[in-house]
Amino acid sequence: MDKEYSGLTQEEVDQKIKEQGLNEVPEPQFNFVQEFLSKLWNLSAWILEATIILECVLGKWVQSLFVLAMLLFAAWNGAAKKKQSRRVLNNISHQLTPTVAVKRDHHWTKVNSKYIVVGDLVSLQRGDVLAADVKIVDGEIAVDESSITGESKAVKKHRDDSAYAGTTVVEGSGLAVVCATGSASRSGKTINLINNSAAPGHLQQLLTKIIYYLCLLDGVLTLVIIVASFFKGGTLNTFIEMLPFLGMMFIASIPVAMPSTFALSNSFEATRLSKEGVLTADLTGIQDAANLNLLLLDKTGTITENKTAVASFTNTSDQDDTAILTLVSAATDRRNPGIIDRAVDEYINSQGITPLAAESFTPFTSDTGYSMADVKGHNVKLGSFKQLSLIDPNADNVVTQIDFQAGRSVAALVDDQLAGVFILQDQVRPDSKAALQEFKRRGVRPIMLTGDNQRTAAAVAKTVDLNGEVISIHDFDDQTDIDNLAGIADVLPEDKLKMVKFFQKKGYIVGMTGDGVNDSPALKQAEVGIAVSNAADVAKKSGKMVLLDDGLTSIVKILDAGHRVYQRMTTWSLTKLSRTAELTMLLTLGYLFFGYLPMALNAMVIYTIMNNMVTMMIGTDRVEISQHPEDWDMAKLAKIAFSLAAGWTVIGFAGVAYLNTHGWSHGTISTMVYVFLVLSAMLIVLITRTKRFFWQDYPAKLVALVQIADVLITFVLALAGIAMTKINLQNLLLTVVGALVAAVIIDLFYQPLMGKKQ
Repeated sequence: MDKEYSGLTQEEVDQKIKEQGLNEVPEPQFNFVQEFLSKLWNLSAWILEATIILECVLGKWVQSLFVLAMLLFAAWNGAAKKKQSRRVLNNISHQLTPTVAVKRDHHWTKVNSKYIVVGDLVSLQRGDVLAADVKIVDGEIAVDESSITGESKAVKKHRDDSAYAGTTVVEGSGLAVVCATGSASRSGKTINLINNSAAPGHLQQLLTKIIYYLCLLDGVLTLVIIVASFFKGGTLNTFIEMLPFLGMMFIASIPVAMPSTFALSNSFEATRLSKEGVLTADLTGIQDAANLNLLLLDKTGTITENKTAVASFTNTSDQDDTAILTLVSAATDRRNPGIIDRAVDEYINSQGITPLAAESFTPFTSDTGYSMADVKGHNVKLGSFKQLSLIDPNADNVVTQIDFQAGRSVAALVDDQLAGVFILQDQVRPDSKAALQEFKRRGVRPIMLTGDNQRTAAAVAKTVDLNGEVISIHDFDDQTDIDNLAGIADVLPEDKLKMVKFFQKKGYIVGMTGDGVNDSPALKQAEVGIAVSNAADVAKKSGKMVLLDDGLTSIVKILDAGHRVYQRMTTWSLTKLSRTAELTMLLTLGYLFFGYLPMALNAMVIYTIMNNMVTMMIGTDRVEISQHPEDWDMAKLAKIAFSLAAGWTVIGFAGVAYLNTHGWSHGTISTMVYVFLVLSAMLIVLITRTKRFFWQDYPAKLVALVQIADVLITFVLALAGIAMTKINLQNLLLTVVGALVAAVIIDLFYQPLMGKKQ
């Protein structure tokens, strides 16, 4: 078949690329205007829009313009951050483009799928995701066409049948000729392994709960104000005049900056990880990494070197080593060589033996357990000794001197008679021991999974200081002592999904590494599914993270990224909860005790905009990495936030009471309250973002610059009397000193009460 379809030359390929273009479909350009308009049609926008209409009906045109400005800012900011996030994900997805085994200039090579052209001869095997429409010219495969038809049942493809871009080979192997690429392919697009519409992660779901609690708080306090207004002898007109303020209290609770902060933090970390050798296929993988407390690790290629070498070869035939190895060379896969194929080929080459070309060749499958070739009148099988010993019943009698526990065994049959046994060994990666110790230090339990026997697995575990028991999968059950488990041996690929589900039921947040087709369900099930660098395309498509480098060190970087996102969003949550509670409680108490809301409506709108500007930047802040798995404790979070809010409210109310009883006008008090609330919001960010006293640490440059800008704008507005009552420098300084003293007092109590924050 290779003679009939010899593939293309590189010169022909270059010419076709020039004429037909690359095997890709131009991605639709991000439409900023369309995205901007969509931000004006959601629940948050509706509340703002209703407030604008209410303000106009009441004739408060200046306030309505302020609310309109906030609405437009939120829509513009959301669209801008969506554009930035999309750009990051697109850049990463381009790096996830699969490679294709293709014959060029009479040699098999692997190329980026976007460089294949019509007429290319490609090799297909289980796990490949087709990057173009093809016609089968040799072999038989079964493909999953659910990406096109929606039907999950595998479809058999024989010679002369067509298979389409975007489908996955789930069984068999063969050769195919590319017949349509890019826009001309049936699917109309090349493979994109990035999941742009992933389901929300644990963190995002919990942040949504925060919004619910804020609205609940506002609802209760609004009801208190309404009831109090009627008890104070208020009329319907009084209530109508209060509506804009009540509306603004709800507006202040709307997390206008949350989507932007969330997108910014995740895309920021995804970009950072891509530069450190980790590609992010699903942003929820970064979020959940902070909570990760159990990591299931493949031994081969992750803990050990991705390169397996032959440690020994035992000839069990009547022929000499050269003759047997020459025949065996024909049974290795040269189109899509695996780890074992490469190890055997390198050993044969090291013996100075010239490999033979097979007259016919059948690649290895997990169903048969071996590859097979016909060469020089002999049938050669290369694969699992366990499988091949079923074919040669005398095999067990001739291998009594071989130490099968020394490594992985690969047997060779010639004409269905055992001819030799290779013992392969994986070398432990230099970084494995240190990385595993780092996982344990951080509270992440590493458990090694391997198809090797229990004795071999235990030896590897001992080498990397994985303390505990290594048991066979056959001895694993609900009674197994997980706390003393270092590894599980004799694991088949299909066992991995059961392992992930088992540990999830036990309450663990599970990470999982994998590379094969059968690893895909487990990678998808795990909270943090990690496809290793040499993984099959379908495994990369199923994982949330894809490693570009071998080894475990990159996984430590994933943990770091998760903790950074967690810490930033914790700061956002505490800040949002506490300052919203402070605002609503201070205004409610002011109304109950002094008969008016001690803050101008214009100032309230500006205050909300100021807060959103700084909280949005939290997504880029410097953070301290936690050394233990995180746990979103809503009760603890609420306790911290409302204790902060209570402290600021008590001090703020004391100030308002003093000003009201010592001759300050309502307008001056309103502006001073506005300045106090802006300063308190900035200081709450500084307090909650660090585990030290706020004056002992500093935020990221971008956060600091926005905070400084907010404070300066606030001072200018207050001193100039823009959109609020003008105050003098003495009142401004009095408010600043009061806010700083309050921050110091609150943080002095906050530290010992809360201990190590979050």
